[in-house]
Amino acid sequence: MRDPEIMLKVKDILGKVSKLSPGHSVELRIPPYSAIQCGTGPKHTRGTPPNVVEMQAEILFAITSGEIKWADAIADGRISASGERSDLSELFSQLMNTK
Repeated sequence: MRDPEIMLKVKDILGKVSKLSPGHSVELRIPPYSAIQCGTGPKHTRGTPPNVVEMQAEILFAITSGEIKWADAIADGRISASGERSDLSELFSQLMNTK
């Protein structure tokens, strides 16, 4: 079951990500709450995209608050990222600076 408060917070953050990095080259997944496509580059339309980033909501919140670093979350498996465009560290750094 999805917590409505977490859902709102996830959607708010993903809305900001979409504004900072519009596009369709990376799929950013926060299961079971939401997923978006973002980032410039080739548009993905069918099947599993080549560039996927997935994390739990609590990791999304910790990264956007500066509590944890992107590189640390990648290194210890809290973020799963595949594809040449899946490094969203700069994007999340920008997101932290827009608060």
